Amino acid sequence: MAVREGLLALLREGPRHGYQLKSEFESATGGVWPLNVGQVYTTLDRLERDGLVELRPATVDAGPGQKVYGITSAGREELGAWWEAVPSDEPPPRDELILKVLMAIEHGTTHALTVITHQRTVLLSLLQTKRRQRSRAGDEGLPARLVTDALIARAEADLRWLDTCEAQLTRKENS
Repeated sequence: MAVREGLLALLREGPRHGYQLKSEFESATGGVWPLNVGQVYTTLDRLERDGLVELRPATVDAGPGQKVYGITSAGREELGAWWEAVPSDEPPPRDELILKVLMAIEHGTTHALTVITHQRTVLLSLLQTKRRQRSRAGDEGLPARLVTDALIARAEADLRWLDTCEAQLTRKENS
C-alpha cells in the first residue's frame, strides 16, 4: 500500500496534521485501509527527513502540540512521478494465493489439486459476499464502491487463474 504517496496526495490539498491525514486517508480509501496514527507520524517523519514535507505553522484546528505538515516542491515532484508511474509486474508481486499453489505443487499433483479446490471454494464464497455488498452499496461513497468492484475483479481473476492451474496440472498428470 502506498501510504507515503497517499499522504503526499492529501497534503497537496493543503497543510494537515497527522490525525487529519489518518481520517482523510481512511475516507478516501472507503474505510478499507485503516491507518494507525503512529504509522502516519512515522511516515511523515520519513517524508520530512527526505525533504518531501515540512513543518508548517499550526492551523486553527490543530490541537496543542500537534504538528502541521505541508508538501514541499520536491514532494510535489515525487507525487507527480507517482501519478505517472505504471505498476510493474516484473517480478510478479508476492501474492499469497500464488505462493500457496506453487508450494502445493511441490507436494504433488493431488495435494495441489486439493489446495486449488479449497481456494476456489473460498473465493467463490468471497465473490458472492462482495457481489451482495455491491448491490447494497447505494449509500456508500464512491471510494467504497470502487474498492468493492476491485475486490470482485480480483476474485474473478484469481478464479480464472486457479482454473488454468487445475487444467495444466490435470493435463500434466494425464500425459
